[in-house]
Amino acid sequence: MMSSFGLKHIQAIAPYVGGRPISEVAREYGLDESKIIKLASNENPLGMPQSAHDAMLKAASDLGRYPDSNGFELKNVLSKRLGIPTNWITLGNGSNDILELTARAVADTDDEIIFSKHAFAVYPLATQAVGARAIEVAATPYYGHNLEAMLKAIQTSGAKAKLVFVANPNNPTGSYLSAQEIEAFLEKVPANVIVVLDEAYNEYLLPDQQYNAIDWVKRFSNLIVSRSFSKAYGLAGLRIGYGIAQPVLTDLLNRIRQPFNVNSLAQAAAIAALQDTAFLQKGYDLNRAGYLQLTDAFEEMGLTYLPSAGNFVLVKVGDEADAGAKVNLALLKRGIIVRPVANYGLPQWLRISIGLPEENAAFIDALRAILG
Repeated sequence: MMSSFGLKHIQAIAPYVGGRPISEVAREYGLDESKIIKLASNENPLGMPQSAHDAMLKAASDLGRYPDSNGFELKNVLSKRLGIPTNWITLGNGSNDILELTARAVADTDDEIIFSKHAFAVYPLATQAVGARAIEVAATPYYGHNLEAMLKAIQTSGAKAKLVFVANPNNPTGSYLSAQEIEAFLEKVPANVIVVLDEAYNEYLLPDQQYNAIDWVKRFSNLIVSRSFSKAYGLAGLRIGYGIAQPVLTDLLNRIRQPFNVNSLAQAAAIAALQDTAFLQKGYDLNRAGYLQLTDAFEEMGLTYLPSAGNFVLVKVGDEADAGAKVNLALLKRGIIVRPVANYGLPQWLRISIGLPEENAAFIDALRAILG
């Protein structure tokens, strides 16, 4: 039933639904929580680094006081690492916060925000929340971003185009855009159209895929790069991310962000995690091994999957229109949580987060049994 309260564009929003919690699945299917495997939310299977855990506990002794609203210490660590001034950095309650702040800062009712089909679900949600019009551009045949088509959409929108979301790697498809493709795109986007380059999975890129997006931020005043501590750094539960842009944009974001949008524990943990290179390398190595473990099994089973540059793999589990939902339910009953992606227009596919070797193996065994 539609509420009589609220703006129409807010009423039209279908709330974001995250991966199902372990406790919820345990209750629904009468399972032992300790035996449930969650491969649904692209979390780091190693959990939080010990260095970040220790820093968080130390910070917990002073929780009676508000956090540093400006994030002075964390910004300084990021500034030195990235080679940019601190006023080029905006901290967010997860990188999701940066995406939503940008939409609020630059788009209004009847403006247009452009993104790719099969891209992160928050892009259309952020668009609806400000009452803007979503322009969803058809993806490539391999479910990736079609940058040429996005440029054409910008030209068609004209003055109404205010913002473009580009994810690299993209969630949930795992598709990757090369540095040359992105740079050529940025050079053609009009200076009055903001581009958000969403790099939530940036740390998982292979060495020959890596590039320095900070150099582009220095060149393009209409670019915001968003990054996350939720994935490679293992801090998903603390909700912390950041945006990088020239001061003309960071000033806008800081005008509308909540005064204490990043809590003290998250700031302390992020400072420690940033400097824990051993943990980052361990997670990268684990992810590469897990990717091969999953994709080798998919090939053995004759399943189609998409090459992924992130910490997840999208796999097609049947030709029936509802194949994803059916296999997902069968996996849930076996205590394995993955991510159906029908809401992304991919009802025959499942997104599998890469877990620990034994978690991946349990999923593979269950999938084999379900598919016969």
